[in-house]
Amino acid sequence: MGQTLIAYLAAAVAAASHAAAPPNGATAALAAKPLHGSVVLRAEPGGRPLLRVGPRGQLGGPLVLGVVAVRGRWVEVTAEALPNGHYAWAEFGRDVAVHPIQWTLRASLSRRVLELLRDGRIVRTIRVGIGAPSSPTPVGHFAVAEKLTGPFGPAFGPRIIVLTAQQPNLPAGWNRSITYYVGIHAGSGLGSAVSAGCLHATDAAMRYLMRTVPLGTAVQISS
Repeated sequence: MGQTLIAYLAAAVAAASHAAAPPNGATAALAAKPLHGSVVLRAEPGGRPLLRVGPRGQLGGPLVLGVVAVRGRWVEVTAEALPNGHYAWAEFGRDVAVHPIQWTLRASLSRRVLELLRDGRIVRTIRVGIGAPSSPTPVGHFAVAEKLTGPFGPAFGPRIIVLTAQQPNLPAGWNRSITYYVGIHAGSGLGSAVSAGCLHATDAAMRYLMRTVPLGTAVQISS
C-alpha cells in the first residue's frame, strides 16, 4: 500500500504539472494537512528543521499546505510562513495527510486575467486588476492559504482569498515591520495595474471562487 500511494502521489503531481502549468512552472495536484495540529517543515527530506507551522494559518484560518513536489514519502510544500520562492518538506503519514485537488488557479499579469482550471481544463476566465508598477503582484508558484469573510471595508469587500505569496514591494507609508500577503478580493481597476499587489475581481467572481476553490489549490502567477 505504501509503494502504491507513493506512486500515486508522484504521478498526480507530474500529471498536474504537465496539464495545467505554464512551460516553466509546476502545479500541485495535492494538498497536505498536519496530522498532529502543528508540523515541523524541513529544509530537505529528513533534513534540518526550518520552522514549525500550525495548527492555524498566519491569519487564523485552518492550516492547509499546497504540495509542489513528491520525493519518496516526503512532500514539498508552499506555506504562508515561507518567503516567496522558498519551499519546505514534510513526511506523509507522520507529519501530514494528503488529499487530491482538482482545481488550479493561473493568473497572467500581462493579460490581466485569472483562469480557473479543473483537471487541467479552463472552466472560467476572470478579468482582474493587478499590482501597480510601484507594488507589483509577485510572480511564482503559490497556493490558496486561507479564505476569509469580513467585513473588511470597501477596499477589500467581504471575501478574501489569501495566497502564500508575500508582498515585498510595499506602497509608500505602509508599515514595513508587518508581513503582508497577496490575496484575491473585490476591488476597482479591473484590467488595470492599480493595487498594492493583490488581484482585484468582481463581487460575483469572489462569491464563485470562495465556494469553488479549496484551500491548498495551486496558484501560478506569471508575467
